[in-house]
This record gives sequence, C-alpha cells and structure tokens, in this order.
Amino acid sequence: MREEMASRNNRTTCPCKYSFLDNNRKLMPQRDVPAYPKYMLSQETIDALRKPTFDVWLWEPNEMLSCLEHMYHDLGLVKDFNINPITLKRWLLCIHDNYRNNPFHNFRHCFCVTQMMYCMISLCFLQEKFSQMDILVLMTAAICHDLDHPGYNNTYQINARTELAIRYNDISPLENHHCAVAFQIISQPECNIFSNITTEDFKKIRQEIITLILATDMARHAEILDSFKEKMENFDYTNAEHMIYLKMILIKCCDISNEVRPMEVAEPWVDCLLEEYFMQSDREKSEGLPVAPFMDRDKVTKPTAQIGFIKFVLIPMFETVTKLFPMVEELMLQPLWESKNRYEELKKIDDAKKKVKHNNALLMTHKYLIIFLDHILKNL
Repeated sequence: MREEMASRNNRTTCPCKYSFLDNNRKLMPQRDVPAYPKYMLSQETIDALRKPTFDVWLWEPNEMLSCLEHMYHDLGLVKDFNINPITLKRWLLCIHDNYRNNPFHNFRHCFCVTQMMYCMISLCFLQEKFSQMDILVLMTAAICHDLDHPGYNNTYQINARTELAIRYNDISPLENHHCAVAFQIISQPECNIFSNITTEDFKKIRQEIITLILATDMARHAEILDSFKEKMENFDYTNAEHMIYLKMILIKCCDISNEVRPMEVAEPWVDCLLEEYFMQSDREKSEGLPVAPFMDRDKVTKPTAQIGFIKFVLIPMFETVTKLFPMVEELMLQPLWESKNRYEELKKIDDAKKKVKHNNALLMTHKYLIIFLDHILKNL
C-alpha cells in the first residue's frame, strides 16, 4: 500500500452502473489468492483505520481487501478462531465478488460499514466488554450485511412482487437475501472461515449474524431503538438479551454512519444514494408503482434528504449510544450536529434562491401584463 496517505490526491468515484438480479452468484472468487496482491499497510494507514475520519474514497478494491484482512488479524480473530489465512483471503475475495456495482450499495459501502465497526470496537474498547465471539459476529455481519444488493429497496421488492419478496413473504426480503448469500459463501469449504469452530459455536455465530443483518432493515428502526432504550435504563453486560440489542444498535450505527465522517468523505455518499434512489423512482414511475417523495428526483434535494434523517434518525440513535460510551460524543455525535447545521444552512440558501426566482417570475408576469394592458389602451 502506498506509504503515505497524504500522497493520495485522487478520490475513487462511486460507480453508478446498474445491474439487475443475477441468478449466477459467484460463490467462489473469480481469481485465486495468488492474484490477490499483498499490500503492506503503513503505520499511518493502520492508525487511520481506527478513526471515523478515515477517507474511504482513497483506496482501490485490493487495498480495501488488505485493510479488511488486517482488521481480522489485528483483532485477534484469525488466531483465536484458528482461521486459515488463505481461507480468509478467499472468503474476502468472494465477498467482494458478490457485491454489485450499484451507486450506493456496493463493496465500498461494505468496507465503509466494516471500517466504522472496527473503529467503534477500538474507540469504545469493546474487547473489554465483549467476548471474541461477539467481535467476530460484529465484524462478519458488517462485511456481509448488504451482499448481492440489487439496488432496489424492500418497498420496491414488495410492490413489484419480485422473486425475493415472494420467497421471503414480504418480510425483510433484502436482508434475508443478504444472510442467505453470506452463508452460501461460507458453505463453500474453500471460503469457510468458520471451519475450525465447534458445531455449537457455529450455530450461535450463525444465529447472531442473521439477527444483526436483519436488524439493518430500516423498517424496524423504531422498534429496535425503543427496545434498546428500555434496556438502557439498567443495562447489564452479563444479560444476553441486552447484549444482542447492543450489537444490533452497533451495526445499525455503522450501516448509516456516513454523516459521522468529514464532509468531504460523507457528501459523495449522498450523491451515490440519491442516484440509486432516482433509478428506483424512475423505474417505479414507469411501472406504475408508488413513489416515495424522498426518492423522487423532482421533489428531493440534498439538504431535504439529509436534514430529517440526521435529526430524527442518526442523532437520537447516537445520543443513546453515547450514554453507554461517552467517548462517542466528541468523535461521532458532534460531527452529526455540525452536518445537520450545514445542511440547514444549505436549505436556507436553496430556499432564498427559490424565493428570488419566484419573485423574478412575478415581476416578469407583472411586466408583460403592463405591456399587454398598455397595448390594449392604445388601440381603444
């Protein structure tokens, strides 16, 4: 890996090519491990990986794979669960190959979410409170949480009566699909990072990974956050139910954490998300399906898309996490307040421009009306 992050001036743009459901999923990596170059991470990169300020746009896919590999080694997961390092590489390659080139839900998003989980494990000293199995579940669920995402959300799947919606009875069809693909990959011996884990431990790990990935369905956001808040009144790290809800909240935080990052890292993700939304709403219009206003290119802007989401979804959730982990406030909650304030200022500017445009239109109408009346009076 390049020695200095400072030397990286060109950001990788998020691809906006759309591909629909692919029935030929790649359950084996398209290239074997020898074709997967080993990058040497500089100490600067290693240190930066543990911070929410890490710039996820500076890295090529092979470099992101090396970073993910480093995380599993650094957290002690490879050693503690006797994961074959070559199997880890193959598994990561296969994970990469099973993310699509969607504008938003792509491998870079997978990396982004996992890097934020790694950051929270470090920042919140989670290895002092969680077992190594918990850490393995958190990291693996983060990596797998959007596998084979087709670029159209659950609402579209259900309204369009897609194969996924039918298969999963309209119940979190995408999240169920992500889980299924994750364990289809694991079922391949060459990619099974859990091959040296006991049957009982595997059952527990599998169940918890499924629980965490299913928790990323935003339709369940209020339900999960309200339940977690109840547990927070007397949180107990020895209570299994309390702990599973904490893990669910942690993956939810990481999944939608872009606005925690610096503006120059976060803002391109808004463009990518809106591009994916607009592709869906255009398709919904063409198919005569309902269109959500927040996904309609004729109705939404960056500020209107972000203000409500930051104010009513992100901030309340991160505030709750801050009660358990006070260190989150400065590095994650404060950037959210700043982001909200920035988008509110942008909205004021947009509103002022609209007002000026509206007033100019009224003036032009008034002007033409005067000319018209003048013409009539002259011809009386």
